[in-house]
Amino acid sequence: MGPRVNTGEEHGGHESQDGVLRSGRSGDSPERKQSPPGGWPTPRSLYLHVPFCRHRCGYCNFSVLAGRDDLQDRFLDAIEREVRGVRAQAGSESPLLLDTLYLGGGTPTQLTDARLQRLMRILRENVTLSPDAEFTCEANPEDVDVTVLSRLKEAGVNRISLGVQSFHDSKLQTLQRSHSRDHAIGAIELAAKWIGNVTIDLIFAVPGETLADWRGDLECAVSLPIRHVSTYSLTYEKGTQFWSRRERGGLTPVNEAVDIRMYRASRQILGDAGFAHYEISSFAMPGCRSRHNSVYWNGYGWYALGPGAARFVGGRRHVNHRSPTTYIKRMLETGDATAEHESISLEQHAREIAAFGIRQIDGIDLAKVDRRVGYEFSRTIESVLDSCEQSKWLCRNGSHVKLTSRGLLFADSVESMILQ
Repeated sequence: MGPRVNTGEEHGGHESQDGVLRSGRSGDSPERKQSPPGGWPTPRSLYLHVPFCRHRCGYCNFSVLAGRDDLQDRFLDAIEREVRGVRAQAGSESPLLLDTLYLGGGTPTQLTDARLQRLMRILRENVTLSPDAEFTCEANPEDVDVTVLSRLKEAGVNRISLGVQSFHDSKLQTLQRSHSRDHAIGAIELAAKWIGNVTIDLIFAVPGETLADWRGDLECAVSLPIRHVSTYSLTYEKGTQFWSRRERGGLTPVNEAVDIRMYRASRQILGDAGFAHYEISSFAMPGCRSRHNSVYWNGYGWYALGPGAARFVGGRRHVNHRSPTTYIKRMLETGDATAEHESISLEQHAREIAAFGIRQIDGIDLAKVDRRVGYEFSRTIESVLDSCEQSKWLCRNGSHVKLTSRGLLFADSVESMILQ
């Protein structure tokens, strides 16, 4: 699937949710409290990372395994052991009750039919979806056929996320994608018939791309039966092939001014077609916003399985080893593939709620954040808010804060300032 990237004038990655945090005010010190009022919320969401891919695209820095489908059975053994361990840690004899379930990667549909069915059986045995749950599965257009879609539908998948990235064949070749425009359109139309709720990823600011090219991608997208679009400006992550090629002069990034115009074109074209811009990179038709991603943006707890997956449970964050092979080995040998873990302080929790919540177009109510953490956190970031407001990045109405149109281009800077 597409990279997590920034828009506008910030071109760093957006992988980490951690920051260097200051202590709270002495009068309302959160250090005295170990948990929010009422305790840490019980997670009702789960992310499962399936690392298998046909090949690694040049821009991808995710935890993936290309050309190693021989490890699929061992991977499923590891997932089965991990999800049982998560249930045990949660003290749950019954399956975990979920409101959102997200299968990402990698490419979950790279699993063979029998293994995809096994994955769904593992989930059925260990989680229970609420009646109106959102169950999303990522897929690449070239994997979409009636067999795959029927398996997903039988398993309860009601939202499918397709890694389209573009409807221009030349741009797809630059991105090293293995599908074509016709593949993408056909996959969207077929998925809409079987699953109904289709979301797609699109990438802009690809070397050689013009504003007219990008507008063409957007216009094609809004002509198709999709309900959600995520648009990402291409970034060059260190360690990827694209980063190395750019360093050698083999790839020339799109001019920053053009990049910004492309972002604004996204807002205009998708908005005119009825897609509400509700988060920096996310656009949705009415009733089709990503409920799963909203859990991250609003700082609620979640479970996570698979290589590189990070879970937030009971005020602690655990991150699994990024290497899929190491994850499999450690999980099968010891039942634990944790690479990093930390306890989250109330102040860190509050800063993350504010920093990631403000990426939502509707903004955040800091009074609600204060109530969630049980102290006047909002006072600790007053100077940050003042500075951002003076720069015309934020606007405030009482305790409600949101990014301005200009601020959308500096969202990562605002986020970083709140986290520090």
